[in-house]
Amino acid sequence: MYQVQGTMTTTYPNQSDNYSVSNQEDLMETMSSVSDTMTLMLGGIASISLLVGGIGIMNIMLVSVSERTKEIGIRKVIGANRTSILLQFLIESVVLSCLGGLIGIGLGLGIVKLISIFSSLTIHFSFTITLLSFLFSLCIGVIFGVFPANKASKLRPIEALRHE
Repeated sequence: MYQVQGTMTTTYPNQSDNYSVSNQEDLMETMSSVSDTMTLMLGGIASISLLVGGIGIMNIMLVSVSERTKEIGIRKVIGANRTSILLQFLIESVVLSCLGGLIGIGLGLGIVKLISIFSSLTIHFSFTITLLSFLFSLCIGVIFGVFPANKASKLRPIEALRHE
């Protein structure tokens, strides 16, 4: 057996012999960590956006209840029960969030398609995630629509009819 011994660099003044060795597994771990961090960050941004959207839906519904107080009073006087008024405003809230979810998904897919056309990126759409995001927007509509719907259903007919 022969042993070969040598130096990897020539010795120059003020130069150290520092080497680093990396493999693909280390690189993949680093990329996975960066990807997980980006996913968490985008999830946080999406959560804040959904919260703001939900508050917007609740405000719209509260204004709708206050503007339609007389209508609610008339419906109660002619025999509408609390459940029917509650369902009316909940359905309105869900329709608002459904339209918002559809518009958001349409804009998102359109922008991503434009980016893929004008760049060399290949983009894959996940139908499951798109469906889950749409269903989540519907849930936001229900959650943030409960308070205004409950407020509308609890109005007393006499007070609602006197409201100007």
